[in-house]
Amino acid sequence: MRIVQITPGSGNTFYCENCLRDATLARPLRDLGHDVLMVPMYLPVEIGDRDYSGGTEIFFGGINVYLQQKTALFRRTPRWLDRLFDSRRLLRWAGRRAGMTSPRDLGETTLSILRAEQGKQAKELDRLIEWLRQRDNRPDIVCLSNVLLAGLAKEIRQRLHVPVACVLQDEEGFLDSLPLPYAEQAWDLLRQRAAHVDGFIAVSEFYASVMHKRLEIDRRRLHVAWPGVATGDYASVAPAPGVPTLGFLSRMCPDKGLDTLVDAFITLKRRPSLANARLIAAGGRQGPDARFIKSVRSRLQKAGCARDVELLDVFDAPAKRSLFARLSVLSVPEKNPTSYATYVLEALAAGVPFVEPDSGVFPELHQAVGGGLLCKPNDATVLADALNPLLVDAERCRELGAEGRRRVVERFDVGRTATDLVRAMEMIVESYQ
Repeated sequence: MRIVQITPGSGNTFYCENCLRDATLARPLRDLGHDVLMVPMYLPVEIGDRDYSGGTEIFFGGINVYLQQKTALFRRTPRWLDRLFDSRRLLRWAGRRAGMTSPRDLGETTLSILRAEQGKQAKELDRLIEWLRQRDNRPDIVCLSNVLLAGLAKEIRQRLHVPVACVLQDEEGFLDSLPLPYAEQAWDLLRQRAAHVDGFIAVSEFYASVMHKRLEIDRRRLHVAWPGVATGDYASVAPAPGVPTLGFLSRMCPDKGLDTLVDAFITLKRRPSLANARLIAAGGRQGPDARFIKSVRSRLQKAGCARDVELLDVFDAPAKRSLFARLSVLSVPEKNPTSYATYVLEALAAGVPFVEPDSGVFPELHQAVGGGLLCKPNDATVLADALNPLLVDAERCRELGAEGRRRVVERFDVGRTATDLVRAMEMIVESYQ
């Protein structure tokens, strides 16, 4: 199959599981004999210093989307002018400021993108479809990286005469966070636009169930393909470090629970057996996270723990391998139920066990791979008590990590994910025909 994957770029300022999933899958899909073209939306699809969308035009460039949303003039500007705002250098600059728009602007832009051909960025949709019409780019199936892009499906389907698949992954958190009335309007629009999508591919059974209810999707149109990791890129088993070291790998923001983890760490440091414990948090940030991170640092300083904590922006592949080699255990105590957890799979692939909330996808993941512990969500004291036995027992850490790595290699290597994804796409193509 010729597969076109439309993926929004995140700005390369934080650990983006969506970008990581799509970028990691491209190679094994090609190894299976499929022709895969990644088409970036908003910003380049970059991880570290690598641009996974290099050589492909950027559509719905973030600056043009903003200008067209705010001013009618830019909805009629010639392509040569739009192209200036779509330059990768300028978009990288804009990406560092992503997330700083007002809630109202964000809500209005979300609705406009969902309205697609009726929205304020309609000319961007026309350009994307005309580009895909070209002989060298015409796909057998178009896969939208998340359901927030579902507004594109109707025109792609009707004008290209190809099926459209859509991945489902954690979108409800973003939509529910929009201010009223935008959240309600967005859900209503999504239910309407979902009718033009030929099939949905959820990243877990948990999330398939969530979106089956939220979008009122016929269960026969729902498939599941778990994200995977390139297990061969990690050391066989990471030795537990001499100093008990707690790790965090995700965007450093409130929703991901870094403050909960910091509170748990402060509690652990007060216990004599863990007075020498360390915390390393990595994964980057967006503009609005600066104030939150400042408050976290202040909390650590007041507790006298700041010297034992590193807050890092790095999250490219070499940095992650280096990080895992320093960790005893990983914990990203998500405050809200999450649909999948690539950071857990990456940690286990490196032999690092985890402690996560007993919510969202984590029970499903724990049953599939073991390699860690679950605890009550949103309680720093309970989290500290769950982490304590792993941090003081290096041998137990190694055993859990080794068990987790073995099962991740068996069940969640990206090669298996690619096979599952192709199977789902083939079923979607067959149902379209």
